[in-house]
Amino acid sequence: MIVDTNAISAWRSSDIALLDALPPDSQLLLPVIAVGEFLFGINRFRQRALNQEWLNELCSRVPVAHVTLETAARYADVRSGLQGKGRPIPENDMWIAALALQHGLPVLSRDTHFDVVDGLTRVSW
Repeated sequence: MIVDTNAISAWRSSDIALLDALPPDSQLLLPVIAVGEFLFGINRFRQRALNQEWLNELCSRVPVAHVTLETAARYADVRSGLQGKGRPIPENDMWIAALALQHGLPVLSRDTHFDVVDGLTRVSW
């Protein structure tokens, strides 16, 4: 599963519902975009160093999915499809969706706007 930013935040807060939603054998990937969003979020909080340490540990254990030329092509398809439907979603989430489609994985997220992306499956908790 591609882990959206809200799932990273839920993981950080030890959200039991999220942990229960993860099958024990699931493949997880952290999109570099979601890592950046999480970093932006922790920059605003007092416990920045503690959260940064937690994120560094997470990134050492869970592979980070980076944007490639293939991702860019998937992004173009996602954006065109959403534009054709008149259903835009946040820019960063289009990149996350592109990474999910590229890797053939669902997105772990509470954001229902992922549901309008053709060919993408969302797992919620």
